[in-house]
This record gives sequence, C-alpha cells and structure tokens, in this order.
Amino acid sequence: MSITLATTIDELKAGTAALLAAKATPGAPASLGLVPTMGALHAGHAELARAAVAGNDVVVATIFVNPLQFGDDVDLARYPRTLAADLALLEEVGVDLVFAPPVEEMYPGGEPLVRITAGPLGEKFEGASRPGHFDGALTVVSKLLHLGMGPQQLYRAYFGQKDAQQVALVQRMVDDLNIPVEIVAVPIVRDADGLALSSRNRFLSGDEREAALVLSRALRLLKSRADAHEPLDLDSAEALIRSAPGVELDYLEVVDPATLEPRAENCRETPFTGHALALVAAGVGPVRLIDNMILG
Repeated sequence: MSITLATTIDELKAGTAALLAAKATPGAPASLGLVPTMGALHAGHAELARAAVAGNDVVVATIFVNPLQFGDDVDLARYPRTLAADLALLEEVGVDLVFAPPVEEMYPGGEPLVRITAGPLGEKFEGASRPGHFDGALTVVSKLLHLGMGPQQLYRAYFGQKDAQQVALVQRMVDDLNIPVEIVAVPIVRDADGLALSSRNRFLSGDEREAALVLSRALRLLKSRADAHEPLDLDSAEALIRSAPGVELDYLEVVDPATLEPRAENCRETPFTGHALALVAAGVGPVRLIDNMILG
C-alpha cells in the first residue's frame, strides 16, 4: 500500500471521499478513523494508528504543529518536525491518508478570532501552567473533526490517554456541541523501564531520564494501594517524587476521570473504592513531563 499525502483541505476531502467510496458496500457506508497528531511520532502514536486501523475501514492521520497550543515562539520553534519519518511509520502501520497542512492552510486569515474555549475544565492542572493551551487544542481538534466528516456512518477519533486532560476536554466538547464522532482513548505506551513515551523525552539527558522514572514509580505506588483497596498514601508518593534529583513536582492529584474534579476525600484516609485517575506533572531538568494512571 502506498500512503496518500494531502497538504490542502481540498485534497483531504477528495482523498477521504474516494477512500470511503472504495470501501463502502450497498447499505453499509465505510467507517472512518481519525488520528490527530502534531508529528514527531513514536511508538505511542503507532499504537493510536494501529487501534484506528483495527477498528475502521479507512484511517486518516493528521500532522500539524498547531501554533495556538504553544505559549511562546521558542517552544513552537523547537518542537521537532520529522515528516519523512512520520510518514514511514504511518504507512507501515496501515494508515491510508495523511493530512499535513501548512499553517496558512489551517488559518488562512491568521490566528482565528473565534475559538473554542475549554472553560473551567481547561484552567486546572496543565491549563494552569499553560494558559490558553487547551483553547488552542480544542479549536484545531474541532476543525479537524469537521474537515474529516463525510457520508460515513461510523466516525471515530483516537487520542492518547497520556494526555488525559485533553482526552477529557475533547470528550466533553463533542458531547456539549453534539459533534457526531466517537472519541477513543488509547492506553499509554511505556518504555520497558516504565517511562511514558513522549516526543519531549528526546530533550532529556541520561541522568534526567533516569530521574524521570520516579513519576511512574509514584503512580504505581498509588495503583498498588488502590488495587488492595487501601487508603491512597499521596504523601508518600509526593515525597518519593520530591526526593529525586532535578525533579520539580507541580502536582500529584487523584481525580474523577471525566470531570477532573478531585476525589472528595482524596482517599488519603479511607479505603479506596470505585474508579479514579491519578495525574502527575513535574519539571525534569528543562522538560515538563506529565503522566497518569487509571485506578480501580
């Protein structure tokens, strides 16, 4: 199979329509899976694409470094662009079409004057550290979801669980705005030592990468206590992170997976029951890392 590259909206729509028509059968429109990314793809993105390929007739991936999601031009400029390698990875996995537009194609009039707002859900955790980030993310995701829409009966979009707050926001956006797409969260992919895969890991030195392992260790500590229905010892998990050299803890919290509201009692003193999400963020050297783990 040869993957198709589209760089304009017209090419995206024409290519998607042709692929869907080729896969459709009488009375059964073809299904479409969309995999939005910013490129610099790794094994975690490959799992997203594999999940989409396994569940749909046609799969479109997007590669767009969205300037609305960056707080400053320096961070935007240093975000890695690896289009040739990304295309090779996506073709190997079985993606049918890649939409990789220039900024001018997505925002022909410059930065949009009207944007999706993430509201209170986007102002906490990562939103508190990166004001406006989720407004920019939801704005481009909304555009991409609408650009991918066609006559298909089933339409799914795939996002990585590592960005748990983004997943919750996108799910809430499609629910609140009645966007006819199913959001699929794909589990975190980790290296053998437990570090969650991230495009930003490449900026870690060897010592910094070793120190970063404390984040997944702290999450596993919480999960082991949750699995045993014991009170969650957040104090010990926080102390573990703070003890690691060069690691600056931003937050460690246990929340409701859908609303991101902290569990009322945080399960510090009462036995853990039910379902929750442990979130952590920390600076490791010059790199901000996030991770999370489902509890229960």
